[in-house]
Amino acid sequence: MQIPSKYAPSLTEDKWYSYWMERGFFISEPDDREAFCIAIPPPNVTGVLHMGHMLNNTLQDVLVRRARMQGKNACWVPGTDHASIATEAKIVAKLKEEGIEKTDISREEFLEKAWEWKNKHGGIILEQLKKLGASCDWRRTKFTMDDDLYESVIDVFIDLYNKGLIYRGVRMVNWDPKALTALSDEEVIHKEVRSKLYYVKYKVEGEEDEWITVATTRPETILGDTALCVHPEDERYHNLKGKRVLVPLLNRSVPVIFDEYVDREFGTGALKITPAHDLNDYNLGLKYGLDVIDIFNDDGSLNEKAELYIGKDRFRVRKEIVADLEKNGHIVKIEDYLNSIGFSERTDEVIEPKLSLQWFLKMSEMAKPALDIVMDDTINFYPKKFKNTYRHWMENVKDWCISRQLWWGQRIPVFYLPNNEMVVAKSKDEAFEMARNKFDLPDLEIEDLQQDEDVLDTWFSSWLWPITIFDGIRNPDNKDINYYYPTKDLVTAPEILFFWVARMIMAGLEYRNEIPFKNVYLTGIVRDKMGRKMSKSLGNSPDPIELMNKYGADGVRVGMLLTSPAGNDLPFDEMLCEQGRNFCNKIWNAFRLVKSWDVDENLDQPESSKTVIKWFDSRLNSILELLDDQFQKYRISDALMLAYKLIWDDFCSWYLEMIKPTGYAKDEKKYIDKYTLNATIDFFEKLMKILHPFMPFITEEIWHQLNDKEEEDCIIVSDLPLPEKVDQIILDQFEYAKEVIIAIRKIRSEKNIRNKDAIELYVKKNFSEKPITDFDSICSKLCNLCDIKYTEEKIEGAITFVVKSTEFYIPLTESIDTAEEIKKLKDELNYTKGFLSSVVKKLSNERFVNNAPEKVVANEQKKKSDAEARVQVIEEQLKSLGN
Repeated sequence: MQIPSKYAPSLTEDKWYSYWMERGFFISEPDDREAFCIAIPPPNVTGVLHMGHMLNNTLQDVLVRRARMQGKNACWVPGTDHASIATEAKIVAKLKEEGIEKTDISREEFLEKAWEWKNKHGGIILEQLKKLGASCDWRRTKFTMDDDLYESVIDVFIDLYNKGLIYRGVRMVNWDPKALTALSDEEVIHKEVRSKLYYVKYKVEGEEDEWITVATTRPETILGDTALCVHPEDERYHNLKGKRVLVPLLNRSVPVIFDEYVDREFGTGALKITPAHDLNDYNLGLKYGLDVIDIFNDDGSLNEKAELYIGKDRFRVRKEIVADLEKNGHIVKIEDYLNSIGFSERTDEVIEPKLSLQWFLKMSEMAKPALDIVMDDTINFYPKKFKNTYRHWMENVKDWCISRQLWWGQRIPVFYLPNNEMVVAKSKDEAFEMARNKFDLPDLEIEDLQQDEDVLDTWFSSWLWPITIFDGIRNPDNKDINYYYPTKDLVTAPEILFFWVARMIMAGLEYRNEIPFKNVYLTGIVRDKMGRKMSKSLGNSPDPIELMNKYGADGVRVGMLLTSPAGNDLPFDEMLCEQGRNFCNKIWNAFRLVKSWDVDENLDQPESSKTVIKWFDSRLNSILELLDDQFQKYRISDALMLAYKLIWDDFCSWYLEMIKPTGYAKDEKKYIDKYTLNATIDFFEKLMKILHPFMPFITEEIWHQLNDKEEEDCIIVSDLPLPEKVDQIILDQFEYAKEVIIAIRKIRSEKNIRNKDAIELYVKKNFSEKPITDFDSICSKLCNLCDIKYTEEKIEGAITFVVKSTEFYIPLTESIDTAEEIKKLKDELNYTKGFLSSVVKKLSNERFVNNAPEKVVANEQKKKSDAEARVQVIEEQLKSLGN
């Protein structure tokens, strides 16, 4: 078969993905194997693939494919999140395009439109993941509004309500005036914003010319002021005890209160108190029984209670009220001020603190066991540094506002009665029966019941995800939940550590009495070369589909993983994808080279090939050990780099060069002995297995072309190679030979000696060392040496170099530049002495010697003796040159 000169991802990726799907390789059902399950962090149903998804899902696919090749029953469950705020915003915008306002249609009509939109656009991101190579069990695809998941969420609400953990109350909440809904604290993003600090004068009531100045960043809220507050020990304001002040522009009389809450160093040390629009003010209002004046409508415009600027937007009012305050002599000064302001995570709207009747979930009882389970490493975080972040949040957790003023989502199962009572039930019929029995209302009609208009926070469905994807709430003893739960690994972003990870742990302990996953791998944020977070608004985020079309899915996967250590941000550069594509081409060229050789049955296997095969076998097994270690530590990027260097450096640059047939013209057919070729193909297959989790497409393609395979014999379900015995002696011998080869090649380059011109090499061993000749024939082959001779004498008129304590001489016909040789040896001597000094310093450190593993200390001691021997040899060479 003619092998293309270049690897073509476009010809292989769709072919192999379709083949894997047809053969059912991604499908998982419970059996007697060890289960390995990952639940995908469900992307928003509104979403399309972005670079964060690419990184996250590549990492998951690597873990799943590796587990599958280890013989585990790998199950990767895909799905999407209904994303109530984001999806509802899209539906509202679409309706507006059609000339329809949300308020013009019924809830049922709106939901019909929402489902229509979801069914048309909701699967885009999952289809895009297939192009990446995601090996999910697509039959198991879930959506957080599926009937079974919806029912599970309602069941959990009812259960927690009956346990006394869910309650309804008026609280200060984070209000999104754009989405028209409350948000939890975790859905608010705080940003540093350049704003203004306004110093405003309040007249002391009943005094001719006495004023008190306060500093505020929000002058529009003055209209809701119901008190002024100063510190009880602030001598500047002792005279104000028992007095009142007049609210500017309104002349409303409000009391001056004294409380230690006030920071005397901020502004003037006096605070305006607006209980309806600031959490701290609200708490002071409760403490001192202050009036509460809510001056804002839900959309952020001012209402009748403000008395002025009614119907105008809050930020427009800010400008107008400042002008009016200046006109009336109330502005003392205005300063620039850097302020931390809360923004809605979903709409990027400035959050408005607002008193609102909402539903809350008590968190403190559930947080304690969920904290302990992470701190004692029952659940492992990678990297560990996030344990402290998690602990801080869990120790300061607040009750979770779980109601949202939306239509898209799981509707709160609470029904209100005409007598102001309420019942919590799964359906209106059930609520009706409960109400009649509980409240003795024989005349009650079912139409009298009104269900709560709000829906539950999206995270209230997502926190159950590892359980509900296996129907573990409704059917807690089914075979899937018993087999796959707890899942093995969770790969997610640190920014949803509290939104999602912590709450899933709480839900798992509450409803399964078991953790939801064993390991949490926290990825970094994908940033551009300037360190900025990639986003649509900045225009700095490349289209992942375009990247994959340009570089191939394998190339992009490698590019994403090359610089993405757990928990650290990924400085993404498209050049990384090019590096990934180049790696594909390197592998493909190696494959073409091996396939270009024919077996000559009459050829004996050279001793040099036997040595090289023995070396590479040990090298491969040593890397397999390291790979296992890196995967156990979730150092996926480091594991890829090990595989990358093993293939690029050890296999392509060294092994193939050392065993490839020589003595043939460029276009002439090349023959090799069958033993070497078989060993080479065996190595190649093992390398493709190692690489498959990272680069699934090219490895499957090469796997099928290296050797004749049965149709179902695919690399995706092959066995991952296991580490075998490592011969450390031959590894050390090769490293020594490699240094010699590199040194000879450097001399050829410096002296302009053509590679086709054969040269002699003399070797002088020192300190009674015996020659090791195993790699001599390989040195001869790679360096075109006509002879290697061992000598006890120095060779005059030759170029010299030193490897460890051995001297090497290359006789040249032309005269040697003694001054240049002395300079070269001195540089080498200085370098070696510096290296020796660093090793001696390390070995002088008692802490290192006493605490480091014995093997590590022995290695440092060997470095010391080698360096000392090298120094001695170089100094003798300098003496022989008269220096």
